Amino acid sequence: MSVPIRRAEESDRAEVVALLDEAFMWDPVSSWLFPDEQWRRKRHAGLMEAFLDMAFAEGYVDIAEDGSGVALWWSVLAGPPPEDAADGPVQLRQAVDPENERVETIGRLTSEIHPSDRPHQYLHMIGVKPERQGQGIGAALVAPVLARCDREGLHAYLEASSARGRELYLRLGFTDIGGPLDLPDGPRMWPMWREPQVV
Repeated sequence: MSVPIRRAEESDRAEVVALLDEAFMWDPVSSWLFPDEQWRRKRHAGLMEAFLDMAFAEGYVDIAEDGSGVALWWSVLAGPPPEDAADGPVQLRQAVDPENERVETIGRLTSEIHPSDRPHQYLHMIGVKPERQGQGIGAALVAPVLARCDREGLHAYLEASSARGRELYLRLGFTDIGGPLDLPDGPRMWPMWREPQVV
């Protein structure tokens, strides 16, 4: 599917947050983070906005011109994380939902499995409006970055938060690395890695 993609800017904030909030409201991981639906509806958008802030600060955000989907990317260098990185999950919890230990837990667990031996492009999250899912928008959002990875010999990494998402990433050349991450009393996530493809 041909979907015009552009780099999102600060002026797109409200649209991107609303899109991510809608796209992930019933995601297995979001449902685990906020088991109570009413509480999820109150706090979930704040988590999406915090993720957007991180992407603006550490990477970049691509959005479909028609507002149907968005992808948050970070460029990650090789080597150990900065000394203050361990504070990130704590700070996220304090900013989003201070009484919710799961917000901190998922940040800590995903940080522990994140590869550090090679630089890579990290697809933190990709969201597509529910009524547009299954139309190729997710693949269209990811394609330009993966094409650049192939041209420049860059690796890519992500954690799939659903079996459906994992199937998409397998088709795009990602493979499972290590074992899956089973959240405590919660759903499974799949760490996935992509080697640059020969072009």
